Amino acid sequence: MRAAVILIVTALCFVLSDKAQAQRALPGMHGLQITGGMVDGIWSKDNSNESGYSFGAAMTTYSKNANKWIFGAEYLRRNYAYENGSIPVEQFTGEGGFYYNFLSSPGKAVCLSIGASALAGYETVNYGEKLLNDGATLQNDDGFVYGGAITLEMESYLTDRIVLLLTGRERMLQGTTTGHFHAQFGIGLKFIIN
Repeated sequence: MRAAVILIVTALCFVLSDKAQAQRALPGMHGLQITGGMVDGIWSKDNSNESGYSFGAAMTTYSKNANKWIFGAEYLRRNYAYENGSIPVEQFTGEGGFYYNFLSSPGKAVCLSIGASALAGYETVNYGEKLLNDGATLQNDDGFVYGGAITLEMESYLTDRIVLLLTGRERMLQGTTTGHFHAQFGIGLKFIIN
């Protein structure tokens, strides 16, 4: 009888108590993230020849106070209108940076961070083809690019292991012949792996 009472009391404690909250963004935690977004505006039928998009994958490691280090790779494509079509410019870059958490909710369910990253990679214009369909010759060259990015990011935990990301970022690159600045905004998912 005594064992049954202890068992019922223990069960009631678990049933009637509030949900347990997992600890989030602890130093040493790692996450894998994938992101995608638009570049230099929003795609529409009116500007389809000038649309741009990006995709990225990265590994994050949290440090103190939900700050984090990020290391990853990104693909960016931006189209430039020409005649009845467009000229594609593609950038393949690697990234390493630090994000400072400046605002978070209790329990770190939502965090806002600002980050600075170093970028380096390669840019190709029109897949390396200089001659256009109308006989014109491109003056832009393919080459290595380097620079940095400033990012504003919001993290929102959907579950204890899955995080929704909303990002806004400005890339500033040297070595390019097509434009030094690109504004990006996007969405992503982060999967906490430990």
